[in-house]
Amino acid sequence: MKIRLLSIPVADQDKALRFYTEKLGFILKKDIPLGEARWLTLVSPEDPEGPELLLEPNAEYPAMKALKESLVRDGIPIAAFAIDNIKEEFARLKENGVNFTLEPTDFGTAIVGILDDTCGNLIQIYQEKTV
Repeated sequence: MKIRLLSIPVADQDKALRFYTEKLGFILKKDIPLGEARWLTLVSPEDPEGPELLLEPNAEYPAMKALKESLVRDGIPIAAFAIDNIKEEFARLKENGVNFTLEPTDFGTAIVGILDDTCGNLIQIYQEKTV
């Protein structure tokens, strides 16, 4: 069993696409029209054949909207992305205008930061610490 796809719920796919490509640096993998929405996936430039991030146009469904609001209210990220050097990545993202709800913080086994994706989601970035 392999992880191939992670869904991030968004209300506005174009806004999400701009944020995830222009601010975070992901690259477009698939853009397939599906009626009013699109099958819109992104990949890491470090792993273009790796897992895809789906910008899922379902954020306005009542259950998803309630879930997202609850997660944000409680400060819980909907997804986490591994970072090799969180200090450098944090500086790059801040320079790109990304807002953080938690700046990189040492939690013992990892250094963790949490950012606001401007689409109603919190995203965690983390760097595992070597022992």
